[in-house]
Amino acid sequence: MPRYLCVARQTKEDGSACTEADLAAQHKLLELLQKIHPCAVMGEEMSRQEQEVQWVNGRDGLWSIDPIDGTSNFLNGLPYFAISVAWMKQGKSVLGVIYNPVSNEMFYAERGCGAFLNGRRLPIRQTTTVLSNAVANVDLKRLHNKLAAKVASTPPYASQRNYGACALEWCYTAAGYFDLYLHGGQKPWDYAAGSLILEEAGGYMSGFEYDDYWSGSPWRRSVIAALDKNLFLQWRDWVRAHQ
Repeated sequence: MPRYLCVARQTKEDGSACTEADLAAQHKLLELLQKIHPCAVMGEEMSRQEQEVQWVNGRDGLWSIDPIDGTSNFLNGLPYFAISVAWMKQGKSVLGVIYNPVSNEMFYAERGCGAFLNGRRLPIRQTTTVLSNAVANVDLKRLHNKLAAKVASTPPYASQRNYGACALEWCYTAAGYFDLYLHGGQKPWDYAAGSLILEEAGGYMSGFEYDDYWSGSPWRRSVIAALDKNLFLQWRDWVRAHQ
């Protein structure tokens, strides 16, 4: 946090931002997570080659970390970013923790044990069951052109948000702050912790092509999600009808 708004920017090969704060946080997480449970560790700020090696080596145990999810927000003074850590086995999340240092919100879940925010069980509020009344978090940037145009011109919901930090988007959907969630393609550190938190809060999710969210490539996983089952089914069917 002392580096918030006071750190130099670097640009990675994919065009996204990285700072010395990202690198320092990742280095510290690598060190401390090995003391909790020694196994492979995959971080967002590693090279793609190293990430793939860690993914393969971590089939039976892998820490997946995003040292600062929402780096652009961190750089520009927008108080919406988080640290995301998940422990995965056989490609699926077993434990997930996401911390927003600005608001002191700690979201966490263990498979089969429920999801929580600072000790309070999720969800915080019950979402609407009517699609036309819903508030959606939609990342338009990563949607296919046809779907993005339809969402922008004639959305089926009442209102839309997108704040630029996948980890918190998952958590706020799990808490019931958002009724719907849509994202065109996430990498493991984007979804590993948050997807488990939503699942353990009682939420529902799928990919664009797969009902089983965990199907398909782990390196670009699409998301259709909602807390309420009937709302999720309405949302999923609308999205798939307009791809």
